[in-house]
Amino acid sequence: MSVQVVSAAAAAKVPEVELKDLSPSEAEPQLGLSAAAVGAMVPPAGGGDPEAPAPAPAAERPPAPGPGSGPTAALSPAAGKVPQASAMKRSDPHHQHQRHRDGGEALVSPDGTVTEAPRTVKKQIQFADQKQEFNKRPTKIGRRSLSRSISQSSTDSYSSAASYTDSSDDETSPRDKQQKNSKGSSDFCVKNIKQAEFGRREIEIAEQEMPALMALRKRAQGEKPLAGAKIVGCTHITAQTAVLMETLGALGAQCRWAACNIYSTLNEVAAALAESGFPVFAWKGESEDDFWWCIDRCVNVEGWQPNMILDDGGDLTHWIYKKYPNMFKKIKGIVEESVTGVHRLYQLSKAGKLCVPAMNVNDSVTKQKFDNLYCCRESILDGLKRTTDMMFGGKQVVVCGYGEVGKGCCAALKAMGSIVYVTEIDPICALQACMDGFRLVKLNEVIRQVDIVITCTGNKNVVTREHLDRMKNSCIVCNMGHSNTEIDVASLRTPELTWERVRSQVDHVIWPDGKRIVLLAEGRLLNLSCSTVPTFVLSITATTQALALIELYNAPEGRYKQDVYLLPKKMDEYVASLHLPTFDAHLTELTDEQAKYLGLNKNGPFKPNYYRY
Repeated sequence: MSVQVVSAAAAAKVPEVELKDLSPSEAEPQLGLSAAAVGAMVPPAGGGDPEAPAPAPAAERPPAPGPGSGPTAALSPAAGKVPQASAMKRSDPHHQHQRHRDGGEALVSPDGTVTEAPRTVKKQIQFADQKQEFNKRPTKIGRRSLSRSISQSSTDSYSSAASYTDSSDDETSPRDKQQKNSKGSSDFCVKNIKQAEFGRREIEIAEQEMPALMALRKRAQGEKPLAGAKIVGCTHITAQTAVLMETLGALGAQCRWAACNIYSTLNEVAAALAESGFPVFAWKGESEDDFWWCIDRCVNVEGWQPNMILDDGGDLTHWIYKKYPNMFKKIKGIVEESVTGVHRLYQLSKAGKLCVPAMNVNDSVTKQKFDNLYCCRESILDGLKRTTDMMFGGKQVVVCGYGEVGKGCCAALKAMGSIVYVTEIDPICALQACMDGFRLVKLNEVIRQVDIVITCTGNKNVVTREHLDRMKNSCIVCNMGHSNTEIDVASLRTPELTWERVRSQVDHVIWPDGKRIVLLAEGRLLNLSCSTVPTFVLSITATTQALALIELYNAPEGRYKQDVYLLPKKMDEYVASLHLPTFDAHLTELTDEQAKYLGLNKNGPFKPNYYRY
C-alpha cells in the first residue's frame, strides 16, 4: 500500500487525500490526511533579495498520524456521502470501491447510492534524500541584505515563542503598508495592527509577574517624575518591555521605540503598543536595512527632539552619533543594559567622545546577578528545546564564557544530565568553573566531540570557521550573548556550503561531504530570538532601567559628568526590596546598636560599592 500526498500547490484545491489499494476486508483503521494537515507540512514562505541566490532546498519529513486515526474516526455506513476535508477515513466492509467510467473512483454505499470520490493530485512522500524548494517572499530590490537572504531568516515572520503571527499574514513589507490605529494615527510601523487585541492580553499577563514596575507605577504616578521626558528606546519588544514603556508613559514620559534585534519582536505586542498610541517601529524578521530604517524613524521626527536614550546593545546611540550628533546637545543621559552596549560606551568615554552622562545598568547588581544569571538558567533550555526537541541527558556541551550568563547556562545543562565543558580567559571565572564541577578546556580540545556549542562571552569570532569545519555531524551551534559577532557566521556564506531552513530560526549548514551543523537564530541571541524569557526576572531589569532614567533625568546639573556610571547602590537595594513581597519575604531590621556597630544607616545601603555579591 502506498501513501500518497497532494502537492503543496494542489493542497488548497483538493478536499482530501486518499489511501490507495485498500482491501474491503482490511480491519486496520486507515488514516486520510486532510488538506489542512497537508498544508501544515509545507514550510512557511521565506524571503530575500530577488537577485540573491535561491536558498538550498530542505528535506521533507513524513507526516505523523493525527489524533483522529483510531476507530472513532470511522464513517457511518449510512452516511452515503463524501466525508469533509477535516474528517478521517477508514476502510469499511460495507463500502466498496468502484472505478468510475471516466477514470475517477466512486464510493458505493449499502443502499446502492454511488458517489464520485474527489480526485487527487498525487505525489509520493519524499524522504531525506529528496529535496523541496521553499517559496521566496516577494520583496523590493535593495530592501533585503544579500548577506542575510541566503537562509531567509531576515524575513521570517514566525516566532518560536508564543506569537500569534500567522503564516497567512499579508507578506507585504510593513514599510509598504498604510496602517492606522483606532485613533487614526499612523505614526508607527508594525507587522499587523489588527493583532493588537492578542498583544494586549499578553501585556496584561506580563503585568501579573512584574510587581516592582506596577508598584513603581502606582507610587510615582502622582508626582510624574518623568514629566517632560522624551525617551527614544531601542530594546527587545516583548510583553515585558511593553509594561516598562507603559510605566514610563504613566510617569509622564513620551516614548518612541525600535527593536534592538531583528528576531526578538513579538508582532502582536508591537501592534498593541501602536494601538495604545506608542510610536513603535519594529516587526519580527526585519532585514538589516529595515533595522536601521526603524531606528531612524524613531529619531528623525519633525517637531520631536529626544532628551533621554534607553539602549540595549548601543545601536541607537551609535546611530545618533553617526547621523544626528547635534541631538546630544539636548540629551540628558543614556541608559544602557547590555555588555556590548556598555563596552561601546566605555570606548567612547576613553576616546573623549562621550558627550553626555551614561548609566551602566548591565553591571548593576540587580541586572547582573539576576537577569543575566537566573534568566539564562531557565531560558537556555527553553530555546534549545523549542528549536531542536533535543534531550539533554548525556549530551556533551561546551559553554564559551563563565560570566553570569555562562554560569546560568552551565547550571541548567548540568542539572539536566549534560556533560559540560567551559572555556574562559579570566582565571578567576575559570577557577569558579572548576570549583563548580566543570571541566575547563580550550575549544580546540573538545570541538570534535561535543554535541552543542554555546557562546556567551560578548566577544567576537569565539567560534571560527576552523572550529565549524571540525565539528561533528549535527552539532548544534548557538549564541547567548547580545551581539551576533561571537560565531563567525559570515564565513559560512560560501558557495560550497548549502543552507537549509528546517524551522523558524533553525538552519542546517551542509558541507560537501554531507556533514551538517544546526545553527540557531543565525548566531543571534538564542533565548529572545527562539523562545521567551521569565517575566519576573525581567521585572527586575526593567525596574532598574526605569529608576536609572528617573535618576539621570532629574539629577541636578553637575552631579554626573560626561562619563559612564553605575546605578547607585541605594537604588539597587530598592529594586530588590520591591520584589520581595512576591515571596512573602520579611526583611530583618537592624537595631540602633547594631547599625552603630557596623557603621551603617538602618535604611541602607548595606554594602560598599566594591562588595561582590
